[in-house]
Amino acid sequence: MKSPYYIALTTCPDNTVANNLAQQIVKQQLAACVNIIPNIQSVYQWQGEIETDNELLLVMKTQQQTLKRLELFILQHHPYETPEFICINIESGTQAYLNWITSSLKTTLKDL
Repeated sequence: MKSPYYIALTTCPDNTVANNLAQQIVKQQLAACVNIIPNIQSVYQWQGEIETDNELLLVMKTQQQTLKRLELFILQHHPYETPEFICINIESGTQAYLNWITSSLKTTLKDL
């Protein structure tokens, strides 16, 4: 059985975008925590060309019940035409931390 806890990932073009998205995501209780990992280099194919960009990575801890709302938020507020939104199931973690995720999202989950 899959755990209800997830890590969602998205990349950002700069610190301003990363901080704005992270602040709003936590404020709206779409994720309990967002880590901003700076100075990553992304190499990818876009419109037939190989691109290389310096980006920041957002690592968002959330639950299955909020994933769709988080995805919609990213799609609506991210400056990229096709933003990354990848989710990874958290198979295990300390119970205290997982409980904290749940309690941090409690208001949002009641509204669903």
